[in-house]
Amino acid sequence: MAVAVVGGGRAADEATSQTVMHDLDQCWATSGTSPVHRRPGEPGVRVRVYADVGRPGRLPV
Repeated sequence: MAVAVVGGGRAADEATSQTVMHDLDQCWATSGTSPVHRRPGEPGVRVRVYADVGRPGRLPV
């Protein structure tokens, strides 16, 4: 059975979002780092990730 997840997230800044995406890549088969989006008038940045089943031998963070 395949498991797929689409997730979106917010972070305080681009560096934080890159760190989180890197950590997800270590545990899950992901689409990689998405472009960072900013919405005028809203603090922080938004990112999106597509993930599949966990990588063998790795536990989720």
